[in-house]
Amino acid sequence: MTVPPASQPPKAQLIATEVRRRIMDREWRQGDRIPDEADLAVEFGVARATVNKALQMLADEGLLDRKRRAGTHVTINPVRKTTFSIPIVREQVEAAGMTYSHRLIARRDGPIPPQIALRMGLPPGQVLIHLRAVHYGDGKPFQFEDRWINRTTVPQVEGADFHHLNANEWLVRNAPYLRADVDFSAANADARDARMLQVRRGQALLILHRTSWNDQGPITSVRLACHPGFVISAAN
Repeated sequence: MTVPPASQPPKAQLIATEVRRRIMDREWRQGDRIPDEADLAVEFGVARATVNKALQMLADEGLLDRKRRAGTHVTINPVRKTTFSIPIVREQVEAAGMTYSHRLIARRDGPIPPQIALRMGLPPGQVLIHLRAVHYGDGKPFQFEDRWINRTTVPQVEGADFHHLNANEWLVRNAPYLRADVDFSAANADARDARMLQVRRGQALLILHRTSWNDQGPITSVRLACHPGFVISAAN
């Protein structure tokens, strides 16, 4: 039985998003054999079973062709076109059978640091809205979000109440995007990550960076630090 994507573990969803991006950006072209599951597991720092779930999601979408002994290939002339979909954290948590909540830690205007400016294609020091928030499942930290929002491309953000509705869900609902870049890394929790996710400093974390654009320019760039203890069962 195929498990609906919404109930897949978050790490599998993140991997599927990155593989989908590589296909859509033609880093992996139609007919190409993609790296083996074991190699992808090493790249993303996850169990091979998690990679298997991610690739099966994309096979179900028609993007990948998986055959025993032949490996996994990018589908030639896929039956239907798949588009990048930004997940809503609340739905991920609730699909796992947990009660969702979030806490806005800070919202202020501030100059973007050079690394964020590079991701967004903006001048270093340009002033954007800077948010920090924590998402919870059953009262336990799920993700720590560090986000920059460009009010030039999303002017309606000025009136948004991010205490009531988290920025992730508000942007998905109110700021349609044309493209997005996603990348993954592993990092040791710094003092802030450790405090927000209630883990020890130096704990290995999966980090996701995602930046999105509309026809006016960059919308938002976010760093998501995922709690290592949250592995959602595909059976939930």
